[in-house]
Amino acid sequence: MTIGFALCGSFCTYAQVFPIMRQLSREHTLIPIFSGVSYTTDSRFGTAQENIRTAMDICGAEPLHTIAQVEPIGPKKLLDALIIAPCTGNTLAKLAHSIADTSVTMATKSHLRNGRPVLVAVSTNDALAGAAENIGKLLGRKHYYFVPFRQDDAIGKPTSMVADFSKIPEALDAALTGKQLQPMLLADGD
Repeated sequence: MTIGFALCGSFCTYAQVFPIMRQLSREHTLIPIFSGVSYTTDSRFGTAQENIRTAMDICGAEPLHTIAQVEPIGPKKLLDALIIAPCTGNTLAKLAHSIADTSVTMATKSHLRNGRPVLVAVSTNDALAGAAENIGKLLGRKHYYFVPFRQDDAIGKPTSMVADFSKIPEALDAALTGKQLQPMLLADGD
């Protein structure tokens, strides 16, 4: 099975995401996809080049990072599934409004033309505020599935939510059968 693995700019989650990418790479062919921000931005969590090298080491391929590189995903039916982990509030908003002006949103639009699953692993400080309506819109659309998520700091960041990235393999298996992994909203300790 060939899976696209798209990374957006929630850099604080990469340390949780890369081990899951490695785990999936043992059973599947992974095509790494970086948003423009993730491909070019150095952060306190690591440099862009370090993240690119890590993805290349895991996947054995250079990350796709331009609209021109990802556009053929749909016409050529390159992917069985697409994972967006982490998926930022910015990307959620663009997907909810069918805007395809980044490598990740274009990869998603192109992939969806084949009616295959898109697995969204939310990571946004705005999930229970402005991004909530975008999550709701995607929940109502065919072929979108969510990795179960929870508040990550209910006191310090009361509107922030993040996916439980360890559930990506299980959520992917469910999505490939057309089902949303439940429970989707996790409580502490789930």
